[in-house]
Amino acid sequence: MLANPQPEHPVYSLVMNGEDFQFMKLIKKDKPIYALSDRFTLSRRGNELYKVVNILKNLGQILISSDF
Repeated sequence: MLANPQPEHPVYSLVMNGEDFQFMKLIKKDKPIYALSDRFTLSRRGNELYKVVNILKNLGQILISSDF
């Protein structure tokens, strides 16, 4: 994430282990600032995979509408 060729734009990533999902955001300024999402998991009664898919769709829309 720190090697982003466009440091003026935030960088998003998804960390997963097969059951748990967590999104990360990096804003690179003088000092890098990371933000973590809530942890989404498949092991809860209300499967949170649909929330993860919706977040990925929203990130895709950001990418489409930006000047990358």
